[in-house]
Amino acid sequence: MGSGTEAVTDTGAASLRAAAAVFLPAALPREGRVAFWDPAGRVLPGADGEITVVRPDGSDGPEVRSATVPAVVMTVVDAAPLLMAARRDPAAHPAAACWGAAVLHALHLVARGRLLPGLTPSDHDAWRAGPLDADDIAQLRAVAAAMPYEAHAVPADGSPPLRLPEPEALVRAFFDAVADSLPRTPAAEFAAGAPFAAAAPQHLPGAREWAAEAAAGMDAGVRVSLRLDLSAYEFFDTAPDGGAERNAAAALVQVHSLADPTLVMDAARLWAGAGDEHFGPRARIDTVLALRRAARAWQPLARLLERDVPDVLPMTEDELYELLGPGAARLDAAGVAVHWPKELARTLTAAAVVRSAPGSATDGTPFFDSEQLLSFDWQLALEGDPLTEREMDALAEAHRPIVRLRDRWVVVDPDLVRKARKRELGLLEPVDALAVALTGTAEVDGETVDAVPTGALAALRDRLTAPTAAVEAPEGLRATLRDYQLRGLAWLDLMTSLGLGGCLADDMGLGKTVTVIALHLRRARTTPTLVVCPASLLGNWQREIARFAPDVPVRRFHGAGRTLDMPDGGFVLTTYGTMRSSAEQLASHSWGMVVADEAQHVKNPFSATAKALRTIPTSARVALTGTPVENNLSELWALLDWTTPGLLGPLKAFRSRHARLVENGEDDDAVERLARLVRPFLLRRKKSDPGIVPELPPKTESDHPVPLTREQASLYEAVVRETMAAIEASEGIARRGLVMKLLTALKQICNHPAQFLKESGEGRGTGAASLSGGDPRGGARSGSGGGAVVRLAGRSGKLALLDELLETILSEDGSVLVFTQYVSMARLLSAHLTSRAIPSQLLHGGTPVAERERMVDRFQSGEVPVFILSLKAAGTGLNLTRAGHVIHYDRWWNPAVEEQATDRAYRIGQTQPVQVHRLVTEGTVEDRIAEMLASKRALADAVLGSGEAALTELTDRELSDLVSLRRLS
Repeated sequence: MGSGTEAVTDTGAASLRAAAAVFLPAALPREGRVAFWDPAGRVLPGADGEITVVRPDGSDGPEVRSATVPAVVMTVVDAAPLLMAARRDPAAHPAAACWGAAVLHALHLVARGRLLPGLTPSDHDAWRAGPLDADDIAQLRAVAAAMPYEAHAVPADGSPPLRLPEPEALVRAFFDAVADSLPRTPAAEFAAGAPFAAAAPQHLPGAREWAAEAAAGMDAGVRVSLRLDLSAYEFFDTAPDGGAERNAAAALVQVHSLADPTLVMDAARLWAGAGDEHFGPRARIDTVLALRRAARAWQPLARLLERDVPDVLPMTEDELYELLGPGAARLDAAGVAVHWPKELARTLTAAAVVRSAPGSATDGTPFFDSEQLLSFDWQLALEGDPLTEREMDALAEAHRPIVRLRDRWVVVDPDLVRKARKRELGLLEPVDALAVALTGTAEVDGETVDAVPTGALAALRDRLTAPTAAVEAPEGLRATLRDYQLRGLAWLDLMTSLGLGGCLADDMGLGKTVTVIALHLRRARTTPTLVVCPASLLGNWQREIARFAPDVPVRRFHGAGRTLDMPDGGFVLTTYGTMRSSAEQLASHSWGMVVADEAQHVKNPFSATAKALRTIPTSARVALTGTPVENNLSELWALLDWTTPGLLGPLKAFRSRHARLVENGEDDDAVERLARLVRPFLLRRKKSDPGIVPELPPKTESDHPVPLTREQASLYEAVVRETMAAIEASEGIARRGLVMKLLTALKQICNHPAQFLKESGEGRGTGAASLSGGDPRGGARSGSGGGAVVRLAGRSGKLALLDELLETILSEDGSVLVFTQYVSMARLLSAHLTSRAIPSQLLHGGTPVAERERMVDRFQSGEVPVFILSLKAAGTGLNLTRAGHVIHYDRWWNPAVEEQATDRAYRIGQTQPVQVHRLVTEGTVEDRIAEMLASKRALADAVLGSGEAALTELTDRELSDLVSLRRLS
């Protein structure tokens, strides 16, 4: 025979489709061939071989004769496309079209993974198609029934008499040829090894038993399952002799027909001969083989193989319990299903139940006034219905994997039995019980378990999580509260009336101050409210109280000679610094409510300020902040542990149970658990929320890239070069210190060389007048002292752009806030503007309180159009709505801090559009950080989480990539 594997032209393909096709099987299935021949005796194009065919001898009888005819002979892989095309070609020979149908079914078998490993009689590797289900067999028979004699016109074997092969057997052999050919791709041998992958025959005499066992399992006509019988289970307790275990249950073997999935029979009936007609003669052998394979997954089944009839397996309690657990799962993976009684219940569960103290009130009486502890116990339930104490006592005495409970069989987990035996988990403080109620979980022996509040505690949980009932603005308030402010008032009123605190974390400028004033009026206590705030906000609080509640007395507890001359039902205002130094005096008085404004000042629970604040007693604590979390969740813990002490547990436990999992993104359940716990105690609304402040004008944000001057670039590269060399030679704390020093130096160079070089009027002139940028040639004489001139203009790209922005803004009679994180840079800017005769003022951390208030008034009245502010000292609390522009001269690592500063202008009361300008030097570390903050890459998340400290952990290469100056074309 020849081989027609060369490319076939379109004309040649049409000629082959019109010819008869016949399959020539071989000892190795993949060596079988398809031959195309012409029954009329013509030579087909490309015919380079000959085959022997069986043909009628021309008489009227059944006699046949053999003949040698020319043919085009191909592998089944090469012939498959031609045969598939013949199926759809009306001009194709019926024999070719028939083998095309066989190709289609064979390909479907391979695609479904119906492949069995096996060996030829000479022990060579070969794949077979199988196992074939009922539909596959029906398809095979349909193809065979439609087959014309030309499709199988080859001698059945080499011995007389001359006869044709059975069509079904020939189609089955063709399926095997396709199955043995397709997996053997050129890459298969490299991926899986030579056996069953290489095209060349592999002699594997030692694999015959394995191949037979594997094929028998996959090609079996039956599968088995186990049906559990527990009917005798309740009639025994222990063995009669008190020693050996008695049988606890029985597993009945069932046999399922693969050809007819509806046919199921107990093994006992099959062995009795009842299933011979339906299951076939191999059913018993296939069942035994299936049980042998199943015994590898679950060893007790091996006992069935020792029985004459493998119909019933008696089981001990240990075996029953193993089958209830991993045994059934292993059997299922091995293809053996386990059918349990319908009345068997697996829904016995346990939950930790918190039972509130008798007499606890939820009608407005503070929940935590009672010192009575709450009980914490295990409660078992069957399908959600709690068990009685008597039922749990009975369960505690159970020594079986299955018990009879409420007229049904119930699977008993040993862990549930232990919980039934030791139901009492201890006692809880009210605040701990509330945390359990809100999260629905509790920590028990290091495990997170479901927890259920009951009674008054459940009612309190429902009240805290339900929508807050609406309230009206109190009498005496000279303001119209917006809807969201009324909701905030209602929420604060609920929390404080229950003896709980809360954190109002609305965006800056949404009116937290007036909401607290309304709360004070609504509570109508004779004891005063203490407000602790930054020094810069004292005046704002006093003005807001006088404006919105003019009948309420206000006292400042601040400055020299301060006394606690407290007004009844009024406000006492103090600063964090004063509160810290006078904590003992403040703690000796009674307070109706304590309010911590800009509460992020006590986000470090170990600071002296935070510790002092905790010593001041009150029944109601309210924290106000626009940024409840700036860096990490420990800050949130610090705030809520002050407003509601003990709610989040000890800091160490909070870090391990909540914060670490949430911050690392490891556990979605932990995120939801923390949200459920925190949500009732923290109310946050954003300006961007629908319907909050629809009247706010638009805000536009722009990044302004500016180039470095030649002086800045030289300084920048020199600092990077020298400091990176030192960093590479350092490690530990010394290395981190050098990295911080490098980042600070580079940011100062980006601002202005004079800031980095510490150029100032001291020693080189006196006062701000010695700093000049007024000379267009870059210099000017100092106004006094005869010192050397410090030139500012022309040395910084940022300063040049600032001049351009201010020129445009001031020409339109606008007002502008200029923020910088460095006081030294703020002073340079102030001196520069003074030299240019631009009215400006500077506020920083050292500005006295009275002067701060005068500065705010001058700016708001339009007297001074340019307000230079230190970011940390003035980034919160101030109301500066006169400004239509906000300029961030340098970047803060955390955008939330910049947003707070912007909110000095973009807040309630703002009537004009606000333009935010961020100055960023091109190609520098500022540029890189801005890119990362915008793109939310991994390093950006680290910076947002820990600020500059995160950058100290970069490798030398990462740090070099971050700080190296990029030359822009």
